[in-house]
Amino acid sequence: MAEEKKMTLEKFEEACEQVNKVTLKTKLVYSDFYSNQSGNKVYLKPENLQRTGAYKVRGAYYKISTMSEEDRKKGLITASAGNHAQGVAYAAKQYGVHATIVMPTTTPLIKVNRTKALGAEVVLHGDVYDEACEHALKLAKEKGYTFVHPFNDLDVATGQGSIAMEIIKELPTVDYILVPIGGGGLASGVSTLAKLLNPKIKVIGVEPSGAACMSASIKEGKVVTLPSVNTIADGTAVKTPGDNIFPYIQKNIDQIIKVDDEDLVVAFLDMVENHKMVVENSGLLTVAALKQLRCKDKKIVCVLSGGNMDVITMSSVVQQGLIKRDRIFTVSVLLPDKPGELARVAEIIATIGGNVIKLDHNQFVSINRNAAVELRITLEAYGTEHKAQIIDALEKKGYCPKLVTTQI
Repeated sequence: MAEEKKMTLEKFEEACEQVNKVTLKTKLVYSDFYSNQSGNKVYLKPENLQRTGAYKVRGAYYKISTMSEEDRKKGLITASAGNHAQGVAYAAKQYGVHATIVMPTTTPLIKVNRTKALGAEVVLHGDVYDEACEHALKLAKEKGYTFVHPFNDLDVATGQGSIAMEIIKELPTVDYILVPIGGGGLASGVSTLAKLLNPKIKVIGVEPSGAACMSASIKEGKVVTLPSVNTIADGTAVKTPGDNIFPYIQKNIDQIIKVDDEDLVVAFLDMVENHKMVVENSGLLTVAALKQLRCKDKKIVCVLSGGNMDVITMSSVVQQGLIKRDRIFTVSVLLPDKPGELARVAEIIATIGGNVIKLDHNQFVSINRNAAVELRITLEAYGTEHKAQIIDALEKKGYCPKLVTTQI
């Protein structure tokens, strides 16, 4: 391993003691919705409700607690897509030291502003985390700052592992723990401690399909760098996993599941509607992965890693989620160019319980007066079955509805 340090039970116990000074107690939440859907007993570990809105404060605080006073006084620097940034900023504030955070230019504004509000200096650089990290290392060398890596550091990973201690204390009979994977810090800490406490617990890593750097590395048997990443799960959009923590992933993670972005979109709506919680896309990886698990009647804990999502992203995800679940859709029908046709179509839709959101009425699509008007109707439905009923009702009345890409 690149570091002489090791993650040990003694270190985890020390980390838990330190972390308890600054974290909120995120007790497990039993989910009737996900339990019924999966055929298991599913519990949520709501780190989206944690101080700074994510689990990252755990690793950041423990790492800073292990530093010498001299290293702390030099000032701290890190790179982060947002959650680690706030964790370091918060922890630095507790110790009264200066922190500089380098964030990708694509970082949601809410994460930038919250990091600044915690007293840190924010530098925006690069399109993805890896470019921001390279710049942070350059600044650390130039200005003598102490670098705090967001995941490729055994102390940071040990701090994140405190989540496993809390889960097992509260639910000693847990069978599976599902944990998101970006660079691997959270997954290595949680899986290593879980296996130390009970080797029978299965720990499943979950990463976005568009940034599956850990899956690629496991397959090759060594750390590899993806040429690019493309996912809405910005907190796990990492091209290169950590080499220091990679051996722990190889040893302690039982399986890695990849989740598509469209499944995260649907999971956001499910979480809001059934648990009244806002969870960011990376934090939803674990619940979105449940349908890929091949087990029944097991006790499963899904770690919801964070909840820092800006309102614009949230609005877009809600809209896309409604479309994916057939709650909103658009149809195009051609009408004769004569009075009353629009009212007739509206009556058919109303009778079957559809709700019109938007109409686009175009009289200039054809010179054939029997089908001269294109009517595009954006509708709200209860779901896939209701959508089919609305389309069927229009067809039975002689219209030929065509589904078109919905734009709200």
